Amino acid sequence: MPTLADTAPLLSIDAIDVHYGAVQALYGVSLDVRAGEVISVLGGNASGKSTTLKSVLGLVAPTHGRILLDGREIQGRAPADVIDLGVASVPEGRRVFPEMSVHENLLLGAYPRRKEKEAIAQDLDEVFAAFPRLAERRGQPAGTLSGGEQQMLALGRAWLRRGRLVCIDEPSMGLSPRFVDAVYEVLFRWKAAGQTILLVEQNARIALELADRAYVLQHGHVVLQGSAADLAADPAVQKAYLGAA
Repeated sequence: MPTLADTAPLLSIDAIDVHYGAVQALYGVSLDVRAGEVISVLGGNASGKSTTLKSVLGLVAPTHGRILLDGREIQGRAPADVIDLGVASVPEGRRVFPEMSVHENLLLGAYPRRKEKEAIAQDLDEVFAAFPRLAERRGQPAGTLSGGEQQMLALGRAWLRRGRLVCIDEPSMGLSPRFVDAVYEVLFRWKAAGQTILLVEQNARIALELADRAYVLQHGHVVLQGSAADLAADPAVQKAYLGAA
Protein backbone atom coordinates (compact mmCIF):
# COMPACT_ATOMS: atom_id res chain seq x y z
CA MET A 1 0.00 0.00 0.00
CA PRO A 2 1.53 3.38 -1.02
CA THR A 3 2.54 5.72 1.79
CA LEU A 4 2.67 9.51 1.87
CA ALA A 5 6.41 9.33 1.13
CA ASP A 6 5.66 7.51 -2.15
CA THR A 7 3.41 10.24 -3.51
CA ALA A 8 4.67 13.08 -5.71
CA PRO A 9 5.11 16.38 -3.85
CA LEU A 10 2.36 18.97 -4.12
CA LEU A 11 5.09 21.63 -3.72
CA SER A 12 8.73 21.15 -4.62
CA ILE A 13 11.43 23.77 -4.10
CA ASP A 14 14.45 22.72 -6.13
CA ALA A 15 17.85 24.26 -5.36
CA ILE A 16 16.77 27.91 -5.33
CA ASP A 17 19.07 30.87 -4.82
CA VAL A 18 17.56 34.23 -3.90
CA HIS A 19 19.28 37.60 -3.93
CA TYR A 20 18.23 40.96 -2.57
CA GLY A 21 20.38 43.14 -4.77
CA ALA A 22 23.99 42.13 -4.14
CA VAL A 23 23.10 40.21 -0.97
CA GLN A 24 22.38 36.50 -1.33
CA ALA A 25 19.64 35.28 1.04
CA LEU A 26 19.20 31.63 -0.04
CA TYR A 27 21.81 29.16 -1.28
CA GLY A 28 20.50 26.11 -3.13
CA VAL A 29 17.52 25.58 -0.83
CA SER A 30 15.46 22.48 -1.58
CA LEU A 31 12.38 21.14 0.19
CA ASP A 32 9.15 19.40 -0.67
CA VAL A 33 5.62 19.25 0.72
CA ARG A 34 3.22 16.40 0.00
CA ALA A 35 -0.55 16.74 0.08
CA GLY A 36 -1.79 16.40 3.66
CA GLU A 37 1.60 17.15 5.23
CA VAL A 38 2.54 19.92 7.63
CA ILE A 39 6.10 21.06 6.96
CA SER A 40 7.88 23.51 9.27
CA VAL A 41 10.81 25.68 8.24
CA LEU A 42 12.79 26.68 11.30
CA GLY A 43 15.67 29.05 11.93
CA GLY A 44 16.73 32.21 13.69
CA ASN A 45 16.64 35.77 12.39
CA ALA A 46 18.13 36.21 8.90
CA SER A 47 18.19 32.44 8.37
CA GLY A 48 16.22 32.71 5.12
CA LYS A 49 13.05 30.99 6.29
CA SER A 50 10.66 33.85 5.44
CA THR A 51 12.43 34.38 2.10
CA THR A 52 11.75 30.72 1.30
CA LEU A 53 8.04 31.27 1.86
CA LYS A 54 8.02 34.54 -0.08
CA SER A 55 9.61 32.71 -3.02
CA VAL A 56 6.70 30.25 -3.11
CA LEU A 57 4.18 33.10 -2.99
CA GLY A 58 5.85 35.06 -5.80
CA LEU A 59 6.87 37.93 -3.52
CA VAL A 60 10.53 37.38 -4.45
CA ALA A 61 11.89 35.68 -7.56
CA PRO A 62 14.68 33.09 -7.32
CA THR A 63 17.81 33.85 -9.33
CA HIS A 64 18.43 30.13 -9.78
CA GLY A 65 16.45 26.91 -9.33
CA ARG A 66 12.80 25.97 -9.70
CA ILE A 67 9.60 25.93 -7.64
CA LEU A 68 6.93 23.49 -8.76
CA LEU A 69 3.30 23.27 -7.68
CA ASP A 70 1.71 20.03 -8.87
CA GLY A 71 4.60 19.66 -11.29
CA ARG A 72 4.08 23.13 -12.81
CA GLU A 73 6.86 25.72 -12.52
CA ILE A 74 5.69 28.78 -10.60
CA GLN A 75 8.93 30.59 -9.74
CA GLY A 76 8.77 34.26 -10.66
CA ARG A 77 4.99 34.27 -11.15
CA ALA A 78 2.99 37.18 -9.75
CA PRO A 79 1.48 36.56 -6.29
CA ALA A 80 -2.07 36.80 -7.70
CA ASP A 81 -1.27 34.01 -10.17
CA VAL A 82 0.06 31.80 -7.37
CA ILE A 83 -3.07 32.40 -5.29
CA ASP A 84 -5.20 31.52 -8.32
CA LEU A 85 -3.45 28.13 -8.45
CA GLY A 86 -4.87 27.25 -5.02
CA VAL A 87 -2.37 28.68 -2.53
CA ALA A 88 -3.50 30.59 0.56
CA SER A 89 -1.28 32.87 2.63
CA VAL A 90 -1.13 33.97 6.26
CA PRO A 91 1.59 36.64 6.06
CA GLU A 92 3.90 37.78 8.83
CA GLY A 93 2.40 40.76 10.63
CA ARG A 94 -1.18 39.69 9.77
CA ARG A 95 -1.65 42.30 6.97
CA VAL A 96 -5.34 42.88 7.58
CA PHE A 97 -7.20 45.77 5.92
CA PRO A 98 -7.66 48.06 8.95
CA GLU A 99 -10.55 50.21 7.64
CA MET A 100 -12.61 47.23 6.48
CA SER A 101 -14.75 45.23 8.87
CA VAL A 102 -13.81 41.80 10.17
CA HIS A 103 -16.54 40.31 7.98
CA GLU A 104 -15.28 42.13 4.87
CA ASN A 105 -11.70 41.01 5.53
CA LEU A 106 -12.85 37.41 5.74
CA LEU A 107 -14.79 37.66 2.49
CA LEU A 108 -11.65 38.86 0.72
CA GLY A 109 -10.16 35.44 1.43
CA ALA A 110 -13.06 33.82 -0.39
CA TYR A 111 -12.87 36.16 -3.40
CA PRO A 112 -11.36 33.56 -5.80
CA ARG A 113 -14.37 31.31 -5.10
CA ARG A 114 -16.94 34.09 -4.76
CA LYS A 115 -19.57 32.23 -6.82
CA GLU A 116 -19.79 29.47 -4.18
CA LYS A 117 -22.26 31.42 -2.02
CA GLU A 118 -23.56 28.53 0.10
CA ALA A 119 -20.13 27.02 0.71
CA ILE A 120 -18.71 30.42 1.69
CA ALA A 121 -21.57 30.99 4.15
CA GLN A 122 -20.84 27.60 5.72
CA ASP A 123 -17.12 28.35 5.93
CA LEU A 124 -17.85 31.71 7.56
CA ASP A 125 -19.90 29.91 10.20
CA GLU A 126 -16.94 27.57 10.81
CA VAL A 127 -14.54 30.50 11.23
CA PHE A 128 -16.86 32.27 13.67
CA ALA A 129 -17.31 29.01 15.61
CA ALA A 130 -13.52 28.53 15.79
CA PHE A 131 -12.92 32.18 16.72
CA PRO A 132 -15.84 33.47 18.83
CA ARG A 133 -14.02 36.79 19.29
CA LEU A 134 -14.27 37.41 15.55
CA ALA A 135 -17.98 36.62 15.65
CA GLU A 136 -18.44 39.20 18.39
CA ARG A 137 -16.48 41.79 16.41
CA ARG A 138 -17.60 40.95 12.87
CA GLY A 139 -18.81 44.50 12.21
CA GLN A 140 -15.78 46.26 13.72
CA PRO A 141 -12.94 47.70 11.62
CA ALA A 142 -10.13 45.15 11.61
CA GLY A 143 -7.67 47.82 12.71
CA THR A 144 -9.38 48.00 16.12
CA LEU A 145 -8.55 44.35 16.92
CA SER A 146 -5.68 43.29 19.15
CA GLY A 147 -2.64 41.59 17.62
CA GLY A 148 -3.91 38.17 18.62
CA GLU A 149 -7.36 38.86 17.19
CA GLN A 150 -5.81 40.08 13.94
CA GLN A 151 -3.84 36.82 13.71
CA MET A 152 -7.09 34.92 14.13
CA LEU A 153 -8.57 37.05 11.35
CA ALA A 154 -5.62 36.30 9.05
CA LEU A 155 -6.07 32.57 9.70
CA GLY A 156 -9.81 32.79 9.09
CA ARG A 157 -9.23 34.67 5.84
CA ALA A 158 -6.83 31.93 4.66
CA TRP A 159 -9.36 29.24 5.59
CA LEU A 160 -11.98 31.01 3.43
CA ARG A 161 -9.61 30.62 0.48
CA ARG A 162 -9.85 26.81 0.84
CA GLY A 163 -6.40 26.53 -0.72
CA ARG A 164 -4.72 23.24 -1.48
CA LEU A 165 -1.65 24.68 0.26
CA VAL A 166 -1.60 27.23 3.09
CA CYS A 167 1.65 29.16 3.60
CA ILE A 168 1.92 30.60 7.12
CA ASP A 169 4.68 33.02 8.15
CA GLU A 170 5.50 33.38 11.87
CA PRO A 171 1.98 32.87 13.32
CA SER A 172 3.16 33.15 16.94
CA MET A 173 5.22 36.33 16.52
CA GLY A 174 4.31 39.02 19.02
CA LEU A 175 1.46 37.06 20.58
CA SER A 176 0.85 36.28 24.24
CA PRO A 177 1.08 32.58 25.21
CA ARG A 178 -2.73 32.46 25.44
CA PHE A 179 -3.15 33.62 21.84
CA VAL A 180 -0.35 31.32 20.63
CA ASP A 181 -2.27 28.40 22.12
CA ALA A 182 -5.50 29.56 20.46
CA VAL A 183 -3.82 29.91 17.06
CA TYR A 184 -2.13 26.53 17.23
CA GLU A 185 -5.30 24.85 18.43
CA VAL A 186 -6.81 25.86 15.08
CA LEU A 187 -3.72 24.73 13.15
CA PHE A 188 -3.90 21.30 14.81
CA ARG A 189 -7.56 21.16 13.73
CA TRP A 190 -6.58 22.05 10.16
CA LYS A 191 -3.98 19.29 10.19
CA ALA A 192 -6.54 16.76 11.41
CA ALA A 193 -8.79 17.83 8.52
CA GLY A 194 -6.00 17.04 6.03
CA GLN A 195 -4.97 20.62 5.20
CA THR A 196 -1.51 20.89 3.61
CA ILE A 197 0.57 23.52 5.41
CA LEU A 198 4.00 25.10 4.88
CA LEU A 199 4.82 26.85 8.14
CA VAL A 200 7.67 29.26 8.87
CA GLU A 201 8.14 29.66 12.60
CA GLN A 202 10.70 30.82 15.17
CA ASN A 203 8.89 29.01 17.99
CA ALA A 204 10.51 25.67 17.19
CA ARG A 205 8.99 23.76 20.08
CA ILE A 206 5.35 24.21 19.08
CA ALA A 207 6.13 24.06 15.34
CA LEU A 208 7.75 20.64 15.76
CA GLU A 209 4.73 19.43 17.73
CA LEU A 210 2.50 20.36 14.80
CA ALA A 211 4.71 19.33 11.87
CA ASP A 212 5.24 15.98 10.19
CA ARG A 213 8.66 17.00 8.88
CA ALA A 214 10.89 20.03 9.26
CA TYR A 215 13.82 21.83 7.69
CA VAL A 216 16.29 23.97 9.63
CA LEU A 217 17.85 26.95 7.84
CA GLN A 218 20.97 28.82 8.85
CA HIS A 219 22.41 31.74 6.87
CA GLY A 220 20.37 30.73 3.82
CA HIS A 221 21.38 27.06 3.81
CA VAL A 222 19.38 23.97 4.79
CA VAL A 223 21.53 22.54 7.60
CA LEU A 224 19.15 19.88 8.97
CA GLN A 225 16.04 18.11 7.76
CA GLY A 226 13.99 15.13 8.86
CA SER A 227 10.91 14.04 10.71
CA ALA A 228 9.69 16.53 13.29
CA ALA A 229 10.03 13.92 16.04
CA ASP A 230 13.66 13.19 15.12
CA LEU A 231 14.58 16.87 14.97
CA ALA A 232 12.86 17.57 18.31
CA ALA A 233 15.04 14.83 19.83
CA ASP A 234 18.25 16.06 18.15
CA PRO A 235 20.64 17.54 20.77
CA ALA A 236 21.85 20.21 18.32
CA VAL A 237 18.28 21.35 17.65
CA GLN A 238 17.45 21.23 21.35
CA LYS A 239 20.44 23.41 22.19
CA ALA A 240 19.95 25.92 19.38
CA TYR A 241 16.17 26.19 19.20
CA LEU A 242 14.47 24.49 22.14
CA GLY A 243 16.32 26.11 25.01
CA ALA A 244 17.95 22.90 26.24
CA ALA A 245 21.23 23.14 28.07
